[in-house]
Amino acid sequence: MNLHSLAVGVISVVNPLVPITIQFSTGWTTAADGTRTPIYSAPVPMQAQIQALTFGDLRQLEGLNLQGTQRAAYLWGDTQGIVRISSLGGDLITVIPAFGRFPPNSIWLTTLALETWANDNWCKVSITLQDGQ
Repeated sequence: MNLHSLAVGVISVVNPLVPITIQFSTGWTTAADGTRTPIYSAPVPMQAQIQALTFGDLRQLEGLNLQGTQRAAYLWGDTQGIVRISSLGGDLITVIPAFGRFPPNSIWLTTLALETWANDNWCKVSITLQDGQ
């Protein structure tokens, strides 16, 4: 049973789905000086629910030493936070309409997979607003 599909209709009354695009990390390129530049897939349109982080989410993020504006995003499919060993993760989410006080087209980095439900095809990730937004 896909609980996310059941809950999303009820939750959307209070917290509507937001149109987003997501660019999945596909690895890195390394320059001659050793600096790395991430590579991303083409943007994929979808919808997400963006919410405040819970106390439990904040405890999970506590050791990552992240600064800035943090939120949780519920997404269909599977996206990951940064996975250094495989050089993947850290997908980029662009929120298309203005969300709260943030301007349209604000860019968020997925920093940690808080919950993944592969059998039900949804996940909850922490996202961090990127500089310059």
